[in-house]
Amino acid sequence: MVEPIYKIAPRALWEAAKARGRFDGAPVDEADGYIHFSTGQQARETAARHFARQDDLLLIAVDPARLGEALRFEPSRGGALFPHLYGPLPLDAVLWVEDLPLGADGNHQFPGSVR
Repeated sequence: MVEPIYKIAPRALWEAAKARGRFDGAPVDEADGYIHFSTGQQARETAARHFARQDDLLLIAVDPARLGEALRFEPSRGGALFPHLYGPLPLDAVLWVEDLPLGADGNHQFPGSVR
């Protein structure tokens, strides 16, 4: 299997997506025209930059092989290639969803499987 990609999302947004049967993204995704994802190596910096000190977040692991041609790796921060999904995220592509709690130091605590 290919390495998963990750989406950080507020719990309420994810719960609404589950009720609809698909995830259309956060407001920033809708504004940009694609859903922003991170690789395992990028996820911690994404959390620190865009979700600093926010709680009640979820980390959503996605199998990129299930997304087809709608998934593109494109240059972003510092020229690094970030996964962008042009279309809704089908829930059957989700591998797992876990809480992304804040630690005592104010940083998000990622599962050990995310590298």
